[in-house]
Amino acid sequence: MGIGVSVAIEGYWLVFVIVFFSINFGDTQLLINVKNQGGDVLQETISANISDDAVMLEFQRSDGTLVTQLVDFKHEVQILKALILGEEERGQSQYQVMCFVCHIDKNEFISADAMSKLRQKNPGTIRIPEEDRGRENFTMDLFVDVARAAVISKHVPALCAEAGDATYTRRVDIDLWSQMPGASRTSLLSAVREYNGLVPPPGRCQETHSPWQPCTCHLELCIGWYPCSLKYCRGSARGANYRCGIRTCRKCNLFLYYVRQKQLCLWDE
Repeated sequence: MGIGVSVAIEGYWLVFVIVFFSINFGDTQLLINVKNQGGDVLQETISANISDDAVMLEFQRSDGTLVTQLVDFKHEVQILKALILGEEERGQSQYQVMCFVCHIDKNEFISADAMSKLRQKNPGTIRIPEEDRGRENFTMDLFVDVARAAVISKHVPALCAEAGDATYTRRVDIDLWSQMPGASRTSLLSAVREYNGLVPPPGRCQETHSPWQPCTCHLELCIGWYPCSLKYCRGSARGANYRCGIRTCRKCNLFLYYVRQKQLCLWDE
């Protein structure tokens, strides 16, 4: 049995059905057409895995960059991965991959269970988020040893396998994860390493002249549309509330991180 929900968003109608019945563990998937701030329409794929208590969102930007966001609710971990196509005429390889691993508040995204129960009507409709949550800045100060990173989240080694020397986190994230029940700060620290010999940190890549010098790169990854919370309606029987829709958001993430040479950050010019 399902309940249809219609929500007006800036001239568009967003219609979802929340289905209240048991489903088998495994991935469920939605394809969402999203208009970004530049007016381009991108297609997002959002999948939920109840057994892993995780949600994954993927899309390709208009410049060809493939962006993957994975939220591991069980361990309060967000992984943002970028696969950026290289510029061969400027001496770059075919592509490069970076992963940014950060703590996330569970309330930032609807749960995997709720996500798995969403069903979309009119899949061809172009979606616009209801709320713009602005931009959050992340200064990454630790490298992640991908081979040991399962202690942070089992999804890091699989998702970031191609970013062995370009997976980053922050000391503040380690502090937050270490406070979770059953966590071991020692184990978490064994999966990261310092930026050796980088005191003071290198200057911004934009201000670095040699393409072979280390520098601090800036990369912005924006999630143009995602289900950030549930909506509740009041029922007629005794005023009980029930889930009747979702609230959608947009958010940008600006990452500052070390690269061993400016050649790996040519977009930051």
